[in-house]
Amino acid sequence: MTSIAHIRDTVKLHNGVNMPWLGLGVWKTKDGDEVIHAVTEALKAGYRSIDTAAIYGNEAGVGEAIRQSGIPRDEIFLTTKVWNGDQGFEQTLLAFEESRKKLLVDTIDLYLIHWPVKDKYKETWKALIKLQKEGYVRAIGVSNFHAHHLQDIIEDSGVVPTVDQVELHPLLQQRELREYCRSHQIQLEAWSPLMQGNLDLPLLTELAAKYGKSPAQIILRWDLQQGVVVIPKSVTASRIQENADIFDFSLSDEDLARLDQLNANKRFGSNPDNFNF
Repeated sequence: MTSIAHIRDTVKLHNGVNMPWLGLGVWKTKDGDEVIHAVTEALKAGYRSIDTAAIYGNEAGVGEAIRQSGIPRDEIFLTTKVWNGDQGFEQTLLAFEESRKKLLVDTIDLYLIHWPVKDKYKETWKALIKLQKEGYVRAIGVSNFHAHHLQDIIEDSGVVPTVDQVELHPLLQQRELREYCRSHQIQLEAWSPLMQGNLDLPLLTELAAKYGKSPAQIILRWDLQQGVVVIPKSVTASRIQENADIFDFSLSDEDLARLDQLNANKRFGSNPDNFNF
């Protein structure tokens, strides 16, 4: 995966849509000035992928920042997600329309089911299939799905998600899920790739010094070289730029293997088999 050498490099999803390897996540970013500033700075720094969600409450600001940027709509890859309380077939269609209005766009590039809500996610998935067939969404996928959830919707609908966005980082490497996704051509995408700031690991410090990079940049590069799309979140211009400065170096096979040994199956977020929201 060392051929990823530019911020505009993309991966081709199994339905032929190109998705940037790097995006800006806007979880917990306030609507209005804060999210407009973050998205504006990211687009200035060369990012062309923005990841939001209905529950983040900032779709309107994201849409406004994209509108103000003057960048052609087809050059920006926009992701949003249907929240748990809006799941089910009809409710999902209504929630999608609401998101689209707030984002000020005709089409969404990637629409995801945010969490696998029991007894609802199969019907929700059917709504996403309908939206894609009708041309409102270019690619459909899921977030926080284990392999058994993925198997469930594939068997029920015959349609394979293009993307599974999950918590993934050196302490939670999701190896079984990665293998399942590889075998089904599902692109893995990491949320909270920077372990919510818990970067004080001796190996990260050592490798940062070796490569002249920050611990965050080491992790993001590790993700790319594993074939995982990343959407680090920041509201600070310098950090947004720093997170993008990962295309001018590669980690050696030996150092990748050392990072692989950090796996502890440690989650900072909820387990998709046990969440109550």
